[in-house]
Amino acid sequence: MALVIITGLSGAGKSVAVNALEDMGYYCVDNLPAKFLVSFADLYGMTETQESKKIATVVDIRGKDTFEDFYQAMDELSRRRYPYHILFLDCDTQVLLQRFKFTRRRHPLMEDSNISMKEAIAQERDWLKKIRVKSDFLIDTSTLKPAQLREKIVGILAEEPDSESLLIRCTSFGFKEGIASDADLVFDVRCLPNPYYIEELKNHTGLEACIRDYLMGFEQSRELLAKIIDLVTFLLPLYRKEGKRELVVAFGCTGGRHRSVCFAEALAAHMRETGARVMVSHRELEKRREE
Repeated sequence: MALVIITGLSGAGKSVAVNALEDMGYYCVDNLPAKFLVSFADLYGMTETQESKKIATVVDIRGKDTFEDFYQAMDELSRRRYPYHILFLDCDTQVLLQRFKFTRRRHPLMEDSNISMKEAIAQERDWLKKIRVKSDFLIDTSTLKPAQLREKIVGILAEEPDSESLLIRCTSFGFKEGIASDADLVFDVRCLPNPYYIEELKNHTGLEACIRDYLMGFEQSRELLAKIIDLVTFLLPLYRKEGKRELVVAFGCTGGRHRSVCFAEALAAHMRETGARVMVSHRELEKRREE
């Protein structure tokens, strides 16, 4: 059973992640000093008598001076062939500022330095950039409610990923609200006819047959989808070879309700037919449901 290491920006939702994993049966330790990471794996998860135990820990900037030990710990885990997955939680700076203001908490890096909240977030982001690149699963929590974040985490880790497993997350977004920052591949489908300008279609979404039928009635839509499927199919074994655990394929259109949703669903349906692990999310539609 692999060790799950939760990390990311302060205020991005790591406490929600810990609660979600505990409810899934994981033994979790919060704010573990990085230098004890290998010892934690030895003691609680990787012994022959505890192979089936689910364990997770949060390692983040609260460790401050000991955080540099994180890189050495990961190297040692790999040397011992201990399987581990890094779940990284990211978030937009402006959203983090709002969250800290709402909770009236200070950023951990402000305790020993005379810097502003925005400077502390920027410094933390810089410290974490190497970990972010190495992460197996990346979730941008900027637009997520706690329940939505929990749902994503459960979807990612409900089935223990093996060494060959790669989760494909197909997602849609609207460019008006900003690009999906956790995406590995981004496809702009604003080049296709927009159902919004058809009176009888504008209030529907890409989840509905009327929108699918309209879009796929155009040859350029069908051809674009086919080319995207070919590209993703070509890339999957290359990503697996490099050890990637998650591939986020994002589709963007103007409002994030019609074309992007339709294409995310279409790619997800095709990948499921091949037996791939697939999750689908629609940022703008999920935000509307929460309003």
